[in-house]
Amino acid sequence: MFKKILIANRGEIALRILRACKELGIATVAVHSTADADAMHVRLAEESVCIGPPSARESYLNIPSLLAACEITGADAVHPGYGFLAENARFAEILADHNIHFIGPKAEHIRIMGDKIEAKKTAQALGIPVVPGSDGGITADDEAYRVAAEIGFPVLVKAAAGGGGRGMKVALTREDLSHALSAARTEALAAFGDDSVYLEKYLATPRHIEVQVLGDGRGHAIHLGERDCSLQRRHQKVWEEAPSPVISPEQRAEIGETCAKAMRDLKYLGVGTIEFLYENSRFYFIEMNTRIQVEHPVTEMVTGIDLINEQIRVAAGEPLTLQQSDIVMEGHAIECRVNAEHPATFRPSPGKITHYHVPGGLGIRVDSNAYQGYVIPPTYDSLVGKLIVHGKTRDECLRRLRRALDEFVVDGIDTTLPLFRTLVRTRDIAEGRYDIHWLEHFLSEGEGKGKVG
Repeated sequence: MFKKILIANRGEIALRILRACKELGIATVAVHSTADADAMHVRLAEESVCIGPPSARESYLNIPSLLAACEITGADAVHPGYGFLAENARFAEILADHNIHFIGPKAEHIRIMGDKIEAKKTAQALGIPVVPGSDGGITADDEAYRVAAEIGFPVLVKAAAGGGGRGMKVALTREDLSHALSAARTEALAAFGDDSVYLEKYLATPRHIEVQVLGDGRGHAIHLGERDCSLQRRHQKVWEEAPSPVISPEQRAEIGETCAKAMRDLKYLGVGTIEFLYENSRFYFIEMNTRIQVEHPVTEMVTGIDLINEQIRVAAGEPLTLQQSDIVMEGHAIECRVNAEHPATFRPSPGKITHYHVPGGLGIRVDSNAYQGYVIPPTYDSLVGKLIVHGKTRDECLRRLRRALDEFVVDGIDTTLPLFRTLVRTRDIAEGRYDIHWLEHFLSEGEGKGKVG
């Protein structure tokens, strides 16, 4: 087992990792920018190192500074959390060159799954169902027209190196396609430095379903059920739940085993999430995230498995002791991402938290690094924390969530708490009737317009 882990991240995930390390008896090193000197994980870690100014490029993305911090403190492993360098294959290789363990997958798997085209080819070869589309990148408009004619309009143009909805454009007709290709390439180049794009069949009303997997790199891998992440705004997840309201136990077992078998064949190491669009009872692979997810707590709540703990253990070379039969999903869990944003306009709202009170009681969990007096910096993402609620049934979970949201107090800044208080009392949500477009429609027209904020 590792003796000392450097946490190469910030915010709630850094605190989450720190807590797991403490329970495993592992010493921790918190790195931080000058903007995060008063962060909770910095206060609680055994050691802390300032790695640069507020800019992420000069701090959390600064590999030489992170290496220096490892050398100064004697850390023998780095946990990257999510975001920043979590899916940077070169970072994993550089750490290995310095005899420092990267708590994550093998660099080759990060690299394969980080390229959407290669990821799709790999998934298909491993037996995972994929969305119909081009076999690789589209280099000429004529080729795009041919592929679109074969799979049928509407089609989706996607950046090969993309994520978060950037470099993604819909073409409803042949006339739309040329503009969609040009716009996607331009956006992809600006966001990722790579203008490669590919085509997929556009699904009109899908849900976003993801399967949590865990492997030990030796050919032993399991799945821990699915999460439904269909409530999204601009392709960013807002609300996640497990299990999905629309997936049957038989479907869960089938797609879960498909994913677990693929990870066994790949000899995948660590945690990972295989993401699908789900429409008309069919799953279509869209990507794999080779890291811990923001929404991992809902899986922990329904399975009782500490995913960070398991991630650290297998990264240290320990075999995976969990069997598929050990994974039993009990009850229902929902996570709300509470952001420092205006609940109606989503305008960022950094600043000082003047009053802070988190809800409590049975089945309530809050993952947050915030506290009264803490200043949300304008430099990073706006996540204040995650409210995760568990109940014996989905109805009980929703009732408990309503109560917890009414108890949650964050003053001094705007947050998205009012949005969730509205959503949890909305009929479509209560009945589980929503898809990836539902939230944006709700916010822009009809029942939701003017009711939030």
